[in-house]
Amino acid sequence: MTPAEREDCIRRYAEGPELLAKALASVPGEALQWRPAPGKWSAHEVIIHCADSETNSHMRIRYLVGETDPTIVGYDQDRWATTMDYHAHPIAPALATVAAVRANTVPLLRRMTAEQWGRRGRHTESGSYGAEEWLKIYAEHLEIHVRQIERNLEAWRKRK
Repeated sequence: MTPAEREDCIRRYAEGPELLAKALASVPGEALQWRPAPGKWSAHEVIIHCADSETNSHMRIRYLVGETDPTIVGYDQDRWATTMDYHAHPIAPALATVAAVRANTVPLLRRMTAEQWGRRGRHTESGSYGAEEWLKIYAEHLEIHVRQIERNLEAWRKRK
């Protein structure tokens, strides 16, 4: 990854919480917990997932930078949504968590050295895992979920 590509990913990463908040603001209250199909997440569940995912990602980059040969632990996101009853979790603190975690990580990303960007660990599900891979994944993560919320809203409007 070139420095320019890395900076573009960091910019996207930093802008993600605002995009997510705007997408959520477009969802009427009665559509928040509507699921487009069995096994698919509602907009509410997407937001709670994002908070859980972002707190995991927050630590993943820190383990990659700060530890020798770190193990990055995967988790079953669908199981978490069900087991932790995401619909029962309040949205506001989850959205605030996403914003806070990213705001706390951006300064770290901006001061990482070339050596730190080359750091690698082992992911329990995907094997070898590096800081640049982490950045590519999380630069896009909230964008993916913004599109998911938009698709949910479109399907909710067409359901009648």
